[in-house]
Amino acid sequence: MASLPSESFGIVTIGGKGSSLSPAAVYAVCHRLSKVTIDSSALEKLSQSKRPSPPPRNEPPSNPRFLAPEESLAALAILLNKLVLSDAAIRPTLPVLIEETLNLASSPEILDFGSPVRFLDSLSRLNGKNLDDIGLGEKETGVFEGSCAASIGICAILDCCSSALVKVSDAVAALSCEAARADVTAFDLPVSGDGFSIKAEMDVAGDMKVLLFGSKLVGQNDSGPFAEIPAIHGSFREAVRSLHGRIRVELNSGVKVKKAMNAGNYGKEKALITSVLPLAVSIQSMSECSLGRSKLTIESISDDDLRSKVAEVFENVRPSSDWLREQFQSITEKAASGLDYVGVFHHVYEFLVKFREVLAWEAALALFAIERDDDSIEKKQNCCSTSIKPDGETAKGEKKREKKKKTSGKGTSVIRQLLKDRIMDKNEIVTEDVKILVEWAQELSLCFDPKDAGLDTLLAKVKEIIESNEVRRLPKIPKGTRDFGKEQMAIRERAFSIITSVFKMHGAVALDTPVFELRETLMGKYGEDSKLIYDLADQGGELCSLRYDLTVPFARYLAMNNISALKRYQIAKVYRRDNPSKGRYREFYQCDFDIAGHYEPMEPDFEVIRVLTELLDQLDIGTYEIKLNHRKLLDGMLEICGVSSEKFRTVCSSIDKLDKQSFEQIKKELVEEKGLALETAEKIGTFVKKRGPPLEILSELKKDGSQFLENSGAVLALNELEILFKALEKSKCLEQVAFDLSLARGLDYYTGVIYEAVFKGATQVGSIAAGGRYDNLVGMFSGKQVPAVGVSLGIERVFTIMEQLERDRNQVIRATETQVLVAILGKDLILAADLVSELWNAKIKAEFGLTKRVMNHINRAKQSGIPWLVIVGESELNKGVVKLKNIEANQEEEIPREKIVEELQRRLDAI
Repeated sequence: MASLPSESFGIVTIGGKGSSLSPAAVYAVCHRLSKVTIDSSALEKLSQSKRPSPPPRNEPPSNPRFLAPEESLAALAILLNKLVLSDAAIRPTLPVLIEETLNLASSPEILDFGSPVRFLDSLSRLNGKNLDDIGLGEKETGVFEGSCAASIGICAILDCCSSALVKVSDAVAALSCEAARADVTAFDLPVSGDGFSIKAEMDVAGDMKVLLFGSKLVGQNDSGPFAEIPAIHGSFREAVRSLHGRIRVELNSGVKVKKAMNAGNYGKEKALITSVLPLAVSIQSMSECSLGRSKLTIESISDDDLRSKVAEVFENVRPSSDWLREQFQSITEKAASGLDYVGVFHHVYEFLVKFREVLAWEAALALFAIERDDDSIEKKQNCCSTSIKPDGETAKGEKKREKKKKTSGKGTSVIRQLLKDRIMDKNEIVTEDVKILVEWAQELSLCFDPKDAGLDTLLAKVKEIIESNEVRRLPKIPKGTRDFGKEQMAIRERAFSIITSVFKMHGAVALDTPVFELRETLMGKYGEDSKLIYDLADQGGELCSLRYDLTVPFARYLAMNNISALKRYQIAKVYRRDNPSKGRYREFYQCDFDIAGHYEPMEPDFEVIRVLTELLDQLDIGTYEIKLNHRKLLDGMLEICGVSSEKFRTVCSSIDKLDKQSFEQIKKELVEEKGLALETAEKIGTFVKKRGPPLEILSELKKDGSQFLENSGAVLALNELEILFKALEKSKCLEQVAFDLSLARGLDYYTGVIYEAVFKGATQVGSIAAGGRYDNLVGMFSGKQVPAVGVSLGIERVFTIMEQLERDRNQVIRATETQVLVAILGKDLILAADLVSELWNAKIKAEFGLTKRVMNHINRAKQSGIPWLVIVGESELNKGVVKLKNIEANQEEEIPREKIVEELQRRLDAI
């Protein structure tokens, strides 16, 4: 909790089941806004503890450590909580004494936190007691030394105050944007779907847009202090959040007494420094940014004399940039010395208080500038209204010159009024007496302090504005994703139905796997494309990633279940952190068909390619081409060209880009990035340019003298391809295939035939399907080799083609399959329920509507493509009939009510 309730906490209870101490509670205690009490059950537990014998009183081993009064009270609250939380033998005497001290009206300035003995001695004197009568147990000494009470106490105050300023600084910056006519386009940060945008910056930018929504005061001032708001304020949020996370834990964690007795606070203060120093850096940046906005606000004042007076007052009173830099340097030097961490925390808190003053000055100046502008406009309007012509009419020329009063944003207007109510009397007009600014800044500085009831009101109002204005932020979807409306879904469902029927016709069974896999399952399977895998945030358990394709999960499934043969299909979404483009998305469906198991050469390969041609033919998308190659032939080609085997896969990744880049670009990549000799790269170029009808290219590669016949891997590939091409020829689908030696398929797991389908129509979407043989992938998981071959249809690109074809044909896409619309001319739901239920019971697809206007029913039927309309009005009811209307033919006839279902079934069956 960043701010204090308007009344106060009342009582802060220490100990007890489910209780915890918050930074705001510590702040309330240290400013005497709350009383402290130890929970009765916790006190009873302490009373039952084994009472240790007080050790002999020793001389203080360290120098005195006195704190500011509020810091002493905060440290006492921390120490009390640590004593109550401790599982060591703690006598109730000391906790009760601390409780009494926290509730005293006298100042705790004489408390000495330099050592356990010094502390107890000063605590006793403050309460009018004798140290010898109280004593100090060994375990109590351990709790004191391990508690870091002074450091944690100051940091709790720092946490509470800085948390309050997070939203205040945004609200004040929004007022400055209006006062200085800032350009607010800096808040239009693009939402990135790749995980590289900084959430805190995005949040600040979003909140600023909400606060300034509807503002007519913002302008074209694009100076740094305004453009920096998302980054600087976002960093401040992160620093405050980091400190709050640590302090919340430190406040409510117990002390390991034995460890503390041997090693003091065992590095707690060093750990706190790592959270406090980033906050100090952010305070420095926030202060300079705020001062910069204040100066720009002063520059926006049009009256030269007034602007000069305001600048003079501001320069004389506000903290200077030089002073802020000196303070920051002093803090870092003290922290680096490691000699006085408590002193560092104290100075950072003072630094924060100065930032609060800077922020108060920024708010005062913004209010002054805006109010002055409004008052001057009103004076001009009043002056214009008195300009009267002799005939009594207002002078038109003067009316035209009347300056229109501009409005503040929806959020800033509320904030502005709240702050005005705090610093100005009702109906007070801002004069040219700039000394009023000093009073305003002082009053606003008090208002921004958590102990002021006004801060709670301000923060609650800012929160209300941000949350209530969420509706004004148009939501976005991540980059590379899409929503699908009803017409698009109709096309997709039709396509999925066709695809599923083809798969089932070939005897494939359905399979489903998790949308995310263990990261280790996916890594090392995709070559250079592994960088496109979406990793999930570590939630303290297994490291997981979103699936990149459906093939690796299929191989994992086979290995995990010891399956040696399976013909399966799967239609599901996959995810790739790719750069989105036309037809290329980060979330998309794949439709996979795979055959795993030992078969005769090219037996499953033939069927998979046959399935691919059937899919593309039945989807009726137009002309396509299936490019085909063999991985062993590709490896043989690289070996012939002189490429070392360890570079095969990385060279293949470059060759695979030939459909998007020229060979000259690929050659440059092979030489400069992949380390190939220029002659080797050029030799590769002579081979990858070979493409054409499969049997012709095959004959060329197998003719006498061919270098491929000297390579065993290439010979095996050519023999397999000959079997495959002849089978495809007999199946009447070879004409769609092109033998293309540039096809490489960059994925590491391919071992044999590889292929890729490309759409040849007007809609440019790239490849629409791809696949190949992967004999070793299952063995990578289980050690048992299960050969497999498959194809994956890039259905999203196919959808893009189908949607374009529908638009080109100018056809109405029916989103529903409704056959009949029951049109009730009135509001009789009972009548509608009776009739439409009969249709549903007869398995007729029907909808109903209740409205007196018959044209509304007809228009609905036309828009939805519903062919039949059953109309029932008062006259039809009296006659015992219904009207049956054929929408397309625009013909209607009366049908007896009891025969309507039978008549509709007859006509639908005829269609």
